[in-house]
Amino acid sequence: MSTALTLRLLTVNTHKGFTALNRRFVLHELREAVRAVSADVVFLQEVLGAHARHALRHPNWPTVPHYEFLADTIWSEFAYGRNAVYPHGEHGNAVLSKFPILRYTNVDVSTGRNHERRGLLHCVLTVPTIGQKVHAICVHLGLREHHRRRQLARLCELIEAEVPADEALMVAGDFNDWRVRAHSTLLRCAGLREVYVEAYGAAARTFPARWPLLRLDRIYVRGVRVHRPLPLRRRPWSRLSDHSPLAAEVGL
Repeated sequence: MSTALTLRLLTVNTHKGFTALNRRFVLHELREAVRAVSADVVFLQEVLGAHARHALRHPNWPTVPHYEFLADTIWSEFAYGRNAVYPHGEHGNAVLSKFPILRYTNVDVSTGRNHERRGLLHCVLTVPTIGQKVHAICVHLGLREHHRRRQLARLCELIEAEVPADEALMVAGDFNDWRVRAHSTLLRCAGLREVYVEAYGAAARTFPARWPLLRLDRIYVRGVRVHRPLPLRRRPWSRLSDHSPLAAEVGL
């Protein structure tokens, strides 16, 4: 028999474990800040899988991939989707979950040969206490608007093909949507509603983290009972990445 359950979500662009402008390696501080939110599901963008050169330069560089280091003993399940590969390492999206991940797929939505690699990491979670499947898609879209249009279309196709209408869906990450075009597209094609827009009438300002002006990061939901944004303090987050994180609670 199903019982109501509330999930806490967090999304953060980790900036590969460095502060803005890469001045300081802060992955250990970032891990403590992520832990303090007590999220059930964490969406990570620009998280390193490996970087040989940085590992030699920083004595406190972890011996495991950054997403595994951030998961530690708190999130027993994690999935990683490699997007970008370069001579010394790689980075991509990751999802950390306190619930079992049944399966996951990383969908390459990169546009053009000479532009940054982008991906959609789709995870299917199972929540034993309520006997439901929950879909979590971690998003990092491109910097150019015509690339984002194509990538949003791919996201809509993925949802239509892989997410049943009666199963809960959470889509979060760095949309780079500074012109705020994604809301209408995702509502029209997939019935997704953005948590901060629903609560306050506008998406949250998240970039740059020290003086947020642009509304780049989002949490969209569908098929959930209730949802609300969770406020996060500016410190220490404004010193841990170039993006501010977002948090929310959703009811299943």
